[in-house]
Amino acid sequence: MTVAAPAKSERELFEANLAFYEGLWSGTKLIGPERFNTWPLVCDLVKSATRRLEVAPGLRPRLPIADTYFADISTAALSQLSRRGGHVSLASVMSLPYDDDSFDLVAALDIIEHVDDDSRALTELSRVAAPGAAVLIAVPLHPEKWIAFDDFVGHCRRYTPDELLTKLATHGFTIEQSAGYGMQPKSSKLLDVGMWFLTHRREHALWCYNHLFMPLGLKFEKKLQLVPGLIDLQSIDEVLLVCRRA
Repeated sequence: MTVAAPAKSERELFEANLAFYEGLWSGTKLIGPERFNTWPLVCDLVKSATRRLEVAPGLRPRLPIADTYFADISTAALSQLSRRGGHVSLASVMSLPYDDDSFDLVAALDIIEHVDDDSRALTELSRVAAPGAAVLIAVPLHPEKWIAFDDFVGHCRRYTPDELLTKLATHGFTIEQSAGYGMQPKSSKLLDVGMWFLTHRREHALWCYNHLFMPLGLKFEKKLQLVPGLIDLQSIDEVLLVCRRA
């Protein structure tokens, strides 16, 4: 069983995610995709993908901004993405406002663990991806590693490796490459301090995250170590998957 958070309705989950991320992105500057370790991978994929969609990127998009379609529930994020040449839609992964088979490259990083009905989310991602499209998916792993931070940012689950693979196969995704992913600090004490500030000094904590911890995280972010097929999921907390829609 992978659901570690108390059960919430779809509306409650939407409102919780909206409150957190609208607050996170309001007054925050956009960080371009070239700053992240996913950029070399993305540059390779866009060579054969002119129709691109990224779902819920906030102000940390991984795909090139100009001429990419972005769906997000945050108006603060969409406003900045639009000014940089993105085509934006106020929408969630549960109901994407695009036709079937619309995109050659779809990115949904750290998204499907936030929704109650992840099968519906995967159905939507598969629906808008054209046959043969590349689909980037990143999710946290191992329910036994659930921490308070998962609750705070609106996670519904961490995935067991077997369940994740079954869900992807059910929705027509095959895995081409994979890598360990994410910037979660290894120190539990640092996470505890961060959670205290997020709970009791929210504005100060968000300022520190956006102006101190995120820039430092980018500076020391390790090169993405992609491997063919599936990486050993037992040794990592979060995985990035390069999938193909069958």
